[in-house]
Amino acid sequence: MTEAPDPEVVELATKIFDLARGGQTEELVAYVDAGVPANLTNDRGDSLVMLAAYHGHADAVRALLARGAEADRINDRGQTPLAGAVFKGETNVVKALVEAGADPSQGTPSAVDTARMFDRTELLDLFGARPADGT
Repeated sequence: MTEAPDPEVVELATKIFDLARGGQTEELVAYVDAGVPANLTNDRGDSLVMLAAYHGHADAVRALLARGAEADRINDRGQTPLAGAVFKGETNVVKALVEAGADPSQGTPSAVDTARMFDRTELLDLFGARPADGT
């Protein structure tokens, strides 16, 4: 038998995930600095970095990474923050993740595969990957 989660904890976690989605960096890092895990994930395995990256918040991504969040943390669907940022066309987030050591070959589809799918050649260049047709 599993114990039901404390509603107050669920409410706080929801607020923190919303801060990541909204790019409210100062408030978000205040919680992390106070002890919330930098790699906190929701019920789909999306980390705070994933949510900030997918919604285009490079400053929040950088701040979380500086506090020990994993750049390549894969969610329950096999996706990485980097692939999500490529999918959304968030170049500043992509650069922040790559600067932090994110691996463009991780995940399904990977960031490289996603860049190829959407013909984002500037990102393929950033990753050091050539387009699938070799051009």
